[in-house]
Amino acid sequence: MIKRQKASIKDLIIHKVGNKFNGTKNAFSEASVHFDEATYQLILPYLLKPFVSAAETYRFNHHSDVNLNEINTYSEQLFCDGNNFVDVSKHIVTHLFEQSNSAQIKTGDVFVCHFENIQYQDYFTDAVGIFKIENKSEFFQTYLEQNNYDILVQKGIQAKKVDKGCLILNTSDMEGKIVLSVDNNNYDTQYWIKSFLNIKYPDDSNQHTKNCIEFCREFSKEVLQPNFGGQEQSNFLAKTVDFFKENEIINIENFKEEVFDTEDQIQQFEDYKKIYEADNSVLIRNQFDVSEIALKKQKQKIKTEIKLDTNIQIKLDVDAPDASAEYLERGYDNQKKMHFYKVFFNEENS
Repeated sequence: MIKRQKASIKDLIIHKVGNKFNGTKNAFSEASVHFDEATYQLILPYLLKPFVSAAETYRFNHHSDVNLNEINTYSEQLFCDGNNFVDVSKHIVTHLFEQSNSAQIKTGDVFVCHFENIQYQDYFTDAVGIFKIENKSEFFQTYLEQNNYDILVQKGIQAKKVDKGCLILNTSDMEGKIVLSVDNNNYDTQYWIKSFLNIKYPDDSNQHTKNCIEFCREFSKEVLQPNFGGQEQSNFLAKTVDFFKENEIINIENFKEEVFDTEDQIQQFEDYKKIYEADNSVLIRNQFDVSEIALKKQKQKIKTEIKLDTNIQIKLDVDAPDASAEYLERGYDNQKKMHFYKVFFNEENS
């Protein structure tokens, strides 16, 4: 998450990246863009706005030595010597081109940008931005010819959101340079995150919170819902969110005692945790600090709906963990040979 009020563009260049799978070639510029005032005032927020609300950060990764990560190396070169900006930007596009190993990967415009005065936390820093524009929209252009206005269709970039982008800050912590990334075309996420940038989540409270809540969501779907029904699943998710909201530090042992009523469910939770960690190559920490940013983002992904085969859905409030147990009853009607839910309420809300 950054602030862009004082940010400025020091250098920006535009290249075109092809796709080696289908034989389209790269096309390189030889000089930076010279902006007029109107274009500059439009493109600066267009490029930086996606990172203002980015809750998660990344760090560069490499299987043997992070200093061999290509984008890590190229960004460091740009920070150290701006005179090589054009040449280094070409290397970045060439590296992106080398990752296009599928016909699914789109060609597009690539913006390489050197920003100044990006605010991160409580200090200002430089940043390198890499943006890939894959989709262009048709729009009408009117023009005057021989005292008459005419109209034609052109294609251009919508100044709303970038398709893919990363922001590499010229600042580091114990795990390396801080990187932010956005991708609004998720059909090829591995291509951008893994192949091109080769970045990973840092080992911090954001990641621990995210890992644990994602695990709980999968446990509710794979274990609780099939064995105990939608009410128990939704009740568990609501208790999970409430526990994370009420505790600054999560202890898994305390969590289990708080949200489960039976030893059988605790054992199922522990058994599934081992399977989930192995299948997803992830470690669910036994104790960690809660990240409010990660909690808010993960909470938006939690669905507490009971979907019935009679085309009826019961939606429960994830912020009201006691409502399900107090005002919703599940039973079985022997005459109809069907399950039922009984809902208690005082009045309907419009």
